[in-house]
Amino acid sequence: MLLHGFPQTHAMWHAVAPALAQRFTVIAPDLRGYGASSKPQDTAQYSFREMGTDQLALMTHLGFDTFHLVGHDRGGRTAHRMALDAPARIDTLTVMDIIPTHLLLSDLRQDVARAYYHWFFLAQPTPFPETLIGHDPDTYFEASLMAWGSTPLSDFDPLALAAYRAAWRTPEAIRGMCNDYRAALDIDFDLDAADLHRTIDCPSLVMWGTDGAMGKMYEVADTWADRLSNMRSTPLPGGHFFVDQYPTQTATALLDFLP
Repeated sequence: MLLHGFPQTHAMWHAVAPALAQRFTVIAPDLRGYGASSKPQDTAQYSFREMGTDQLALMTHLGFDTFHLVGHDRGGRTAHRMALDAPARIDTLTVMDIIPTHLLLSDLRQDVARAYYHWFFLAQPTPFPETLIGHDPDTYFEASLMAWGSTPLSDFDPLALAAYRAAWRTPEAIRGMCNDYRAALDIDFDLDAADLHRTIDCPSLVMWGTDGAMGKMYEVADTWADRLSNMRSTPLPGGHFFVDQYPTQTATALLDFLP
């Protein structure tokens, strides 16, 4: 199962999924609030626990009792919560270009706050961020794609970029993405605080882009060391969106890790 992040859709895996599909059945859904998935109204419906419950139900419906789980950005945070809530179902966990949610928020540094301002802009009460973004969604979300590692827009596949644009231009998707970030502050922080004593024991892989904000501001692997008891780490070239920039290297790293 491959889970995308903000502000993308399952289309981000277009060049990675075929390589994985040579060995695995690959499921790449859209997260709640993104792409073609449902977009409920209430912030509480966008916690990583709720979004993870969607994905667990999907895999049950498709007949997979256990599975390998890979998540980038918001998908990585959803995957982390899934591994906490349903550890018996997760064979391996891979998180891409994130540090733990609770750590980022509880020990917020000035440089991180500047780079990740969007966490706090998107979390403002409705309809403030929705109104500003809705005036020109392409400008806002394309700026997000180019941030966190100086990723030029030309590094994104044109067909994938067209899919992202079609998805993020709808008012419902803009609201859903804002609710995702509202839930992180209002709900997920407390859920993670309650689980700080727990570790995830399945084989886990932490990946990050060396040119991205997280790679420059943190020793990313170290931030996960007390949360993942059986961890490997792999830095890759590129920024936050290294999956789009270096899909072959991304797929190779995953295939080297997955049993």
